[in-house]
Amino acid sequence: MAKEEVHLTVSGPHGDRELRVSSPARVVWPGPGLTKLDLARYMVDVGDAFLAANGDRPVTLQRFKDTVDGEQFFSKNPPKGAPDFIRAVDVVYPSGRTHPQLVIDEIAAAVWAVQMNTVVFHPWASRAGKPDYPDEVRIDLDPQPGIGFAEAVPVARELRRVLAEAGLEAFIKTSGNRGLHVFAPIEPTREFLDVRHAVIAAARELERRMPAQVTTAWWKEERGARIFVDFNQANRDRTIAGAYSPRALANATVSCPIRWEELASVDPADFTIATVPERLKASGDPWEEMHAGVAGSVDLLLEWWNRDLEAGLGELPFPPDFPKMPGEPPRVQPSRARNSG
Repeated sequence: MAKEEVHLTVSGPHGDRELRVSSPARVVWPGPGLTKLDLARYMVDVGDAFLAANGDRPVTLQRFKDTVDGEQFFSKNPPKGAPDFIRAVDVVYPSGRTHPQLVIDEIAAAVWAVQMNTVVFHPWASRAGKPDYPDEVRIDLDPQPGIGFAEAVPVARELRRVLAEAGLEAFIKTSGNRGLHVFAPIEPTREFLDVRHAVIAAARELERRMPAQVTTAWWKEERGARIFVDFNQANRDRTIAGAYSPRALANATVSCPIRWEELASVDPADFTIATVPERLKASGDPWEEMHAGVAGSVDLLLEWWNRDLEAGLGELPFPPDFPKMPGEPPRVQPSRARNSG
């Protein structure tokens, strides 16, 4: 008979903790046959790098009742019965409502989240101590249908140059799927709306330089086979899979930090919960310098934003669940607006 549970010893800042993993043989990824216990052990193996990227931040858990092919739901506040070492912080959502949200302070908390059937970890761009003020610019490069990872590579390189011209040092990771995520550390002095505007300014500059390859069009019907720069991921309560977070995809891929010099040669499908721990041991964390480096400022990007405003480029659409925002264009699909006119 298969074991009903196992216990993992997880080291942390307050000593060792014994974490229970029930149903350890339950298959989470049917394709490669990876189990809940495999996932828990992965979190322990990548613990330091995972915490450096995702710790001390409000985090949303993407949880699955069975396999990654099955029913899922998102959990923001700590579930009932959470251990006493699980922390929460009050955050304000776009609706204006305030609610406690989970914070991961040690890898034992991530293993506990796996016990609660978490697969994907979605951290905020801000720290728990200043949740209204992002300390990271995050730019999601999303290949549209008809193109893929290869087309995102030159776009990411040009985005790196754009951010450098704005005084920011960029770091990169795979999304775990077909896209790329570009990050830059910033001082937590601007609220989310300012950082969103900074991201839009960078995206527009990138689009000007690569109009055949890049789009900022919010409506899918206008994007074509280009890389969409998803500026709305910079909004409050909008998150992308964290660095070293597994993805709920068939091959158990991981959103994996890489070095810029690796970009031309990597295959994102190679980064899985089975391979990333050994990669970390062999070559270290490509984001170590980001975590130890000097944070930049979005001031120059906001100057670009104001320049574009003066040139007639205004606000862009917000997600549909946001309240109507000042200066926002109508939330009407362009083809419908034309037909109704």
